[in-house]
Amino acid sequence: MTREAIDEFRRFQRDKEVNSQLYSKLTVRGSCFIRTDQLDGETDWKLKVAVSCTQRLPALGEDSDPPVHESLSIENTLWASTIVASGTVIGVVIYTGKETRSVMNTSNPKNKVGLLDLELNRLTKALFLALVALSVVMVTLQGFVGPWYRNLFRFLLLFSYIIPISLRVNLDMGKAVYGWMMMKDENIPGTVVRTSTIPEELGRLVYLLTDKTGTLTQNEMVFKRLHLGTVSYGADTMDEIQSHVRDSYSQMQSQAGGNNTGSTPPRKAQSSAPKVRKSVSSRIHEAVKAIVLCHNVTPVYESRAGVTGETEFAEADQDFSDENRTYQASSPDEVALVQWTESVGLTLVSRDLTSMQLKTPSGQVLSFCILQLFPFTSESKRMGIIVRDESTAEITFYMKGADVAMSPIVQYNDWLEEECGNMAREGLRTLVVAKKALTEEQYQDFESRYTQAKLSMHDRSLKVAAVVESLEREMELLCLTGVEDQLQADVRPTLEMLRNAGIKIWMLTGDKLETATCIAKSSHLVSRTQDIHIFRQVTNRGEAHLELNAFRRKHDCALVISGDSLEVCLKYYEHEFVELACQCPAVVCCRCSPTQKAHIVTLLQQHTGRRTCAIGDGGNDVSMIQAADCGIGIEGKEGKQASLAADFSIRQFRHIGRLLMVHGRNSYKRSAALGQFVMHRGLIISTMQAVFSSVFYFASVPLYQGFLMVGYATIYTMFPVFSLVLDQDVKPEMAMLYPELYKDLTKGRSLSFKTFLIWVLISIYQGGILMYGALVLFESEFVHVVAISFTALILTELLMVALTVRTWHWLMVVAEFLSLGCYVSSLAFLNEYFGIGRVSFGAFLDVAFITTVAFLWKVSAITVVSCLPLYVLKYLRRKLSPPSYCKLAS
Repeated sequence: MTREAIDEFRRFQRDKEVNSQLYSKLTVRGSCFIRTDQLDGETDWKLKVAVSCTQRLPALGEDSDPPVHESLSIENTLWASTIVASGTVIGVVIYTGKETRSVMNTSNPKNKVGLLDLELNRLTKALFLALVALSVVMVTLQGFVGPWYRNLFRFLLLFSYIIPISLRVNLDMGKAVYGWMMMKDENIPGTVVRTSTIPEELGRLVYLLTDKTGTLTQNEMVFKRLHLGTVSYGADTMDEIQSHVRDSYSQMQSQAGGNNTGSTPPRKAQSSAPKVRKSVSSRIHEAVKAIVLCHNVTPVYESRAGVTGETEFAEADQDFSDENRTYQASSPDEVALVQWTESVGLTLVSRDLTSMQLKTPSGQVLSFCILQLFPFTSESKRMGIIVRDESTAEITFYMKGADVAMSPIVQYNDWLEEECGNMAREGLRTLVVAKKALTEEQYQDFESRYTQAKLSMHDRSLKVAAVVESLEREMELLCLTGVEDQLQADVRPTLEMLRNAGIKIWMLTGDKLETATCIAKSSHLVSRTQDIHIFRQVTNRGEAHLELNAFRRKHDCALVISGDSLEVCLKYYEHEFVELACQCPAVVCCRCSPTQKAHIVTLLQQHTGRRTCAIGDGGNDVSMIQAADCGIGIEGKEGKQASLAADFSIRQFRHIGRLLMVHGRNSYKRSAALGQFVMHRGLIISTMQAVFSSVFYFASVPLYQGFLMVGYATIYTMFPVFSLVLDQDVKPEMAMLYPELYKDLTKGRSLSFKTFLIWVLISIYQGGILMYGALVLFESEFVHVVAISFTALILTELLMVALTVRTWHWLMVVAEFLSLGCYVSSLAFLNEYFGIGRVSFGAFLDVAFITTVAFLWKVSAITVVSCLPLYVLKYLRRKLSPPSYCKLAS
């Protein structure tokens, strides 16, 4: 597009009275290449290029026909960097930046913080207060002598190891290990951890909110039922339909052969002929023909294997056989319908924007011209198509859609509503198919009004819908189809496992109430013996109040509610409804919008304070996944939107069982033990420093020099402490066999203020024993107290790791001996650091002293006194009050 054309368009764009005639003044002849950087270099604009079908204005003196105007719609939109080979182009910049639909439909995901991290933050704050309090106490005991504020800051530095600075590093490294273990688990292949900050959340879940289609089901539709009003055909009687279709087209072909010598085929629809009850064969023929024509499916033929030619030879390389044909459509329902028509003999062989070809059982090809197409929308809940049979010139308007949308459109009947309910109770997705024959005059009149409506500059969508609705009257009901979306593998045992684990499951779906209820029963989300309370449709506050009172009188029953009723209840009785719904063993919300799904997640978080998990497979589940504390996406047939937006991505729903029971359990237990042990490691050395300062008249003198403090938190104790990420209290098989063990995790007993205080007492006891023991037993060799106490401290930490471990791993043993070896070898070249105050005392480590028997047995005695009581208490607790997993293991 030239710069002059762009400038001219911008001048026109500033005019508020722009109309379709004004657009036609801006024309660009020939082919063009549109680039976003042609607009002042603003390459971040979302540029749309609309192709105008308005004919070029003729030059003076040229003969011309009157111009033909067509409206611009989404079908005419070309995106940025599109190459237009021919035609007239108008450059239009519309809805840029935050006004684009993709941005407006995208919610900013929140920063998810795990419950374990919040609990550790609270404990860290408590430790900070303890640090300040201890420093103030030491200064107070000094008597505020001299510059007491300087001594206060010295004590703050000396006791700073109370604050677990290395806690965050250890936890983040541990979370990375947990994620790696999940992705390497052979039992759940294809698992991807996209958020490495919340693996512990998998072990704390109470509510699981799941989508239905593609999550609990395979999203692979199989045609199961065809109902014609008086007769119904199932999977075992499809051969009868095939026979009727074959006979019908054979009869038509023979009649067409006899009429070849006669006049031209009739062009008018049957209007004056008396209505005669059609035979079953003709009704089946009409139904199958309508199903194979009314859709948006395109047959695709792959290129022959081994052919690597240029693009221009691609069409010649294609194999147009039946075996090489696949169908593409936006909905798997439509593909299932077209595949079924192929199985009964009527095959869709090709389709483009204006025509469609069908192949009959005898091999004859029928051509149809597509005159108009009305795509499916969530508002209309139906789609339609107007086609002309090129052999007979008959024009027919076909339409299919949901029963709620089609019931007012079709002619009166007494079976549609009942049969829709029957099919829905069987778990089938229903579609109502209807048709209407049009004369040439009727269609021309409709086309004229439809074109005028599309050219309207104001309320175009409403006017277009009104014109289409003028056709949707007294349509002939042809059939009712039932398509089954089969459950995924092992959905039933997985849901049962989650229920036994104490997780409450809510199913949020966009399907109708009957279908959702049937899937809930067939998947055992709701037990067949369990009572179900179906929340009737409510539209105002009074009805909602009465229905809530009726629901309150029922106990231990599942709840089924529609999105409209849910909206009314949340508007007037939000707290009461959520409180009642949370008491239900299962909840099914049907006809839910994506916004409602996210709102339900937020309500559960606010009213219960429990951890929620959302799982889905489509773009309509993204908002729910992002709102939940833990989002899980399934890579399904609806794309990867959900899996890419989720925290964890899995291949099948059954993988969630092992993800929660095994990896969620291990992640939470390991992180809880690791966090508390890191705190213990800092508390014990701070206790020793406090005892040391108290002995020396509350002097702010460091017990250990800088390198020893650094080595204590790194090479001397890091490997054994971090090896706790390999610990496990129960085997994976046991965790899967007894999902009831998961209930204990949701109580948060592995990391609480109670366990924290226990570790604080342990740290104070051990730190006091180590320091006082070193001072008592080594009074004559007081200059060696640093080496004595530090050696006993390292041995105590290694033994405490062994005390904490529940299941040994060979890497844990390696870590223990590696750390011990690092400490022993460092004694040879770090001897100057083991003196008390190198500068003032001038004391150095005597290698000969640490090899004496007296040194070894006294250090061992101090270590045993600090650790043996804890081992005894642990043994007694295992015997007298064993945890649940110990009972199962025994």
